[in-house]
Amino acid sequence: MKSLPKKENLTVEFKTSFNEDVIETLVAFSNAKGGTVFVGVSDNGKLQGVTIGKETIQNWINEIKNKTSPQIIPDADVLNINNKKVISLFVQEYPIKPVSTRGKYFKRVSNSNHLLSIDEIANEHLKTINSSWDMYPDLIHSLDDISFDKVQKSIELMKNNGITVNETNTSFLSKYNLLRDNKLTNAAFLLFKNNEEITTTIELGKFQDPITIKDTARTKSDILTQVDEVINFIKKHINLEIIITGNPKNTQKWQYPMEAIREIVLNMIIHRDYRSTSDSIVKIFSDKIEFYNPGRLPDSITVEDLLSNNYRSTPRNKKIAEFFKDLGLIEKYGSGIQRTIGYFKDENSPLPEFRNISDGFMVTVFIADNNTKTVEKSREKSREKSREKSREKIIKLIESNKFITQNEIAELTGLTVKGVEKNIHLLKTEGIIERVGSDKGGYWRIKK
Repeated sequence: MKSLPKKENLTVEFKTSFNEDVIETLVAFSNAKGGTVFVGVSDNGKLQGVTIGKETIQNWINEIKNKTSPQIIPDADVLNINNKKVISLFVQEYPIKPVSTRGKYFKRVSNSNHLLSIDEIANEHLKTINSSWDMYPDLIHSLDDISFDKVQKSIELMKNNGITVNETNTSFLSKYNLLRDNKLTNAAFLLFKNNEEITTTIELGKFQDPITIKDTARTKSDILTQVDEVINFIKKHINLEIIITGNPKNTQKWQYPMEAIREIVLNMIIHRDYRSTSDSIVKIFSDKIEFYNPGRLPDSITVEDLLSNNYRSTPRNKKIAEFFKDLGLIEKYGSGIQRTIGYFKDENSPLPEFRNISDGFMVTVFIADNNTKTVEKSREKSREKSREKSREKIIKLIESNKFITQNEIAELTGLTVKGVEKNIHLLKTEGIIERVGSDKGGYWRIKK
């Protein structure tokens, strides 16, 4: 007798009967890591069984095939458990994404199905064909909108990095697929644009406290120029310590490891979502610097994965990342985070914080001083305040809608689904809320 999984998860779904929801879930599995729908089981894992005829399963498969695009055909199996029949429908991750049903696209997130937005649909397709937005033609700008002096400067940098370049400027752009059919790609415009404009805006600020700004600047340059502009603004507003060594030449040391700051700035510029209307923001405080960037981590990568180096690098802008690498500005894909952490460890400084926030990603670095315990205590206090605010938001959302799902809470609060699950668990443990009924058919109750 084959046993059932105990509960629903990323690759398991229970259904009491075959319906449109089953097809939506199979589509969601196809757009994620694959998975199995068990028909004849309630949401809470209780065995109910189904009655099937001679052609039932074949009819189900035909319906799934006809209502999906590209067509998916699940592997079906009849399980006899405690004299009851359960039908398992299994699909693998589909090689060409995304798969749809009735014009809608779903993806599996945690133990539920997530309806993809237009941007997410586009991203899934681009990843499938090993491409990215920056590799596509720029329909607005032409060769007149870029600086060939900047192109030549990049050629010289590549030569200094050991790469042979004998082409003319235009041929060089074509060789790197920055010019396709005599049209600029999005990457080419961002790299070499000759005028400032809002696409690449980065807001820079020095703050006396959370609301008092002492100095502010804005850069809208090409993304290669922006690297130095951002770093120079940071250097302007942090301290440089002169360490007397007794040798003819004294040692200079910044408040933060500048190699790490450079890695963070490079990652911010390379991996930014340039389709977003939000700007990148750098805020400098007396004890920390915050780097905010439009574009969250991919669903397949968590902050924990970043910290443990347990992930496969998937650059949002593949062409820009490749170009920065050939210029010698980055070493290889996916290594920047670990190097950044290493620089802070080398100086016995508090480690940076990484987190998804709103529609983007934030890195916070803390001042490199000798009072690490005080800084860590301040960080923990800040984290606790952030957790309290998150739980307050969740409680208010439940007060306004007791049937709200964890996915909806994640979208409305900016937390990850895992973050919502963790906060929900704490609220339940503390006796503040409880779940009445099943995960799907029940609702939330505030106890105190």
